[in-house]
Amino acid sequence: MMIMSSWWTAFFTVASFSYLACVTSQPYDYPTANLSSSWINSVSANHSVSFTDNSTVRAILLRGTFGPKYACGFYCSGTCERYLFSVFIVQTNSDGGITSPDKGFPQVVWSANRNSPFRINATLQLTPDGDLVLRDADGTLTWSTNTAGKSVAGLNLTEMGNLVLFDEKKAVVWQSFDHPTDALVPGQVLVAGMNLTAAVLATNWSEGGVFSVSMTSQGLVAYVTADPPQAYYDELYYGPNQNKEASYVKYQNGSLQLYVNSVEPSGPDWLF
Repeated sequence: MMIMSSWWTAFFTVASFSYLACVTSQPYDYPTANLSSSWINSVSANHSVSFTDNSTVRAILLRGTFGPKYACGFYCSGTCERYLFSVFIVQTNSDGGITSPDKGFPQVVWSANRNSPFRINATLQLTPDGDLVLRDADGTLTWSTNTAGKSVAGLNLTEMGNLVLFDEKKAVVWQSFDHPTDALVPGQVLVAGMNLTAAVLATNWSEGGVFSVSMTSQGLVAYVTADPPQAYYDELYYGPNQNKEASYVKYQNGSLQLYVNSVEPSGPDWLF
């Protein structure tokens, strides 16, 4: 994560891509998956695209065609000895193929296993009983949504980039937006109690970087890593809180909208 002109720009992603030729011509617009689906992180996997920044994506779900779109799947960079299961933004053409532009490489906006990257030939499975399970090549459990037996009917990647396990009534059982990592995307909400934590390095995805942001019941606080963490910026509300809903911050229309005492559709308490 990079620190830019404003403290909060380190925590959201803006899609900026160039249009170039598609490196895979297969039509691809599959935003959902059924129970008993599985995917292997294989070099021969369909929709595996490598980029000139030394990153590679192997998409298993993709939402939409033509332009910057959300996809989820396996992601690596550098030597690609280790991988993340992530939601990322990629450029697609009108046929739904992922393109490889010379600018605007894949942008990871969420990852499931940032502290436990896996190897080639790891397997992701949506089990018959509704658990989304990631196992390394040797069978070691790397990550799970722990949703077995919770009436999951399928997996959906929404237009907002939210990875959702849903039930027969389309209600959310589990969603990636409830487990943010180090980025906010347009429309995403950071609710009181949630945090964004920077990665250690661009080449080390584990949390524990220098900067973090926490949403509290009173507002937003940014920290520098220390023992204890040192707050270096805050936007807090100290008056009587008339809002019965949990406080939250929302990234919308290029701005952070902070709701502590107010609630939508009313305007935010702060806009920055």
